[in-house]
Amino acid sequence: MWSWIVEACRPIDEGPLLRVERDVPQPGPQQVRVAVTCCGVCRTDLHLAEGDLPPRRHGVTPGHEVVGVVDALGSDVTRWRTGDRIGVPWLASTDGTCDPCRRGAENLCERPTFTGWDVDGGYAEHCLVDERYAYRLPDGIDDEAAAPLLCAGIIGYRSLRAANVPPGGRLGIYGFGGSAHLTAQVALNEGMRVHVLTRGEHNQDLARRLGVDSVGGAADAPPEPLDGAILFAPAGGLVPVALAALARGGTLAVAGIWLSGIPPLDYAAHLFQERRLRSVTANTRTDGEEFLRIATRHGIRATTTAYAMSEAPRALADLAHGRFGGAAVLHG
Repeated sequence: MWSWIVEACRPIDEGPLLRVERDVPQPGPQQVRVAVTCCGVCRTDLHLAEGDLPPRRHGVTPGHEVVGVVDALGSDVTRWRTGDRIGVPWLASTDGTCDPCRRGAENLCERPTFTGWDVDGGYAEHCLVDERYAYRLPDGIDDEAAAPLLCAGIIGYRSLRAANVPPGGRLGIYGFGGSAHLTAQVALNEGMRVHVLTRGEHNQDLARRLGVDSVGGAADAPPEPLDGAILFAPAGGLVPVALAALARGGTLAVAGIWLSGIPPLDYAAHLFQERRLRSVTANTRTDGEEFLRIATRHGIRATTTAYAMSEAPRALADLAHGRFGGAAVLHG
């Protein structure tokens, strides 16, 4: 089979990905092999290729929003059958024995592995997944629309809960790509007032089409104080901007796995009156199951731009340069 690998970390326009031939992987006892039909393009893939997130393994294949069909089973597999439609997410495994895992916080596992970072992901014809960490996908959502749900959607959902916006409250969203446009739909369906602060004509137009309450530039002040906010843009410079926009007791949740440097904070302007700043780290499988149920119930849909799997470098470059709104999806 062929797959893309991160040959060397460098700017996306300098070609960090290399297409290679590899043997078709064989599943271990609790693994299934997936014939990839689609793989979403996540900003984490871009951070990996450019070296903001150094690869955990040389020559790793990116991609962790994988949709496909089970075509081989490990000897101990019980959840899946060949021919099943399956989703492969970011969280690839946890140890199940560390303190966070034992208290139900597997997103904070001390020895996790991640798809497309530690283990090969979906920018390929086939990939492997531990049967316990894969998802059954909702009926009625096609493969292209389902792919972004597996990371962008799940992480956005956990970030929304972390922002702690009360029913009918005011949510600010900073940055408006693949994850944010799914999160906005959940928030609107739950009756929140949603204010989007983002750069880029494509992103602002998409926010307006989804019916948010206001759209402004990334550094603009929202039209009303925010009960909670989510920072999706990997721009640490927006942290003080978003904190200053919070109402008393508001929470800013930082959704990304990588963030540029945060400028100095002023206690009175940014943190006093019990404003909170918190990170969001990975997700639990429970988060994923809950979000997929909500996506089905409320008709949450990704706005997607399709690329052939052979066009993965172009898709990442277009993401880096803001050439589309929503999410890109590679077709195998």
